[in-house]
Amino acid sequence: MKILTLNCNGIRSALSKGLFGIIQNENPDLIAFQETKAPVEAIETEIWKEMGYQGHTCIADKPGYSGVCIFSKVPPQKATIGFGDGIFKSEGRSILLEFSNFKFWNVYFPSGTSGELRQSIKYSFLDEVLALSKTVKRGKKPVLLVGDVNIAHQEIDIHNPKANEKNSGFLPAERAWLSDFLATGWIDLYREKNPNTKDVYSWWTYRAGAREKNKGWRIDYILGTHEFHGKINAVKIVSEPIVSDHAAVIADVQIS
Repeated sequence: MKILTLNCNGIRSALSKGLFGIIQNENPDLIAFQETKAPVEAIETEIWKEMGYQGHTCIADKPGYSGVCIFSKVPPQKATIGFGDGIFKSEGRSILLEFSNFKFWNVYFPSGTSGELRQSIKYSFLDEVLALSKTVKRGKKPVLLVGDVNIAHQEIDIHNPKANEKNSGFLPAERAWLSDFLATGWIDLYREKNPNTKDVYSWWTYRAGAREKNKGWRIDYILGTHEFHGKINAVKIVSEPIVSDHAAVIADVQIS
């Protein structure tokens, strides 16, 4: 099964810049988008059905803000739109799909870059994700958690770790949370398959020509429960064509 996740920074904008080309080239079975910034009718358009996908969308209360969606070639047994409480629902940050043999959770983690209030909200969100993950992992089905986590985990995941150690997204407490979260039974599929790969990122600021200079951060993830050990065929980050300030993360995994 092939999975694609992307923070599209506005789905209509990403589509106008060549997103369908990526989809057609990769032909993923499951697609997870974050930061769709659009109403349901602008997301779940007829072309997706023509391509064989069924859509599930969670939008924010505030128009044009945040939002996540999943397009799947296989209908799920159950869809929980806005899985979680608070901003998981009100800011459109979470969808959980359950299939016959696995679960798929698309999450858009908040950023804390705008100030102390949003950083505090981010930490609360992280605590809630940890609690919710225990519920999601109950039972025998493996779980894939995908999305923009807004945290670069290790120094290898950011272009200039020393200069960014006091910036949201690379704060010691955030990185420690991600380490602790992985220790509860999750695998970072990209790093599992590419343990020593450097200078490969999934997000670049629009400022100062960062993308051209490859001054980026790896903050978009496909995480899997321990059942995926030895079942990861390939994981890559596709940064061309440029459809967003983020790049797509794509994994090919075995799901029994």
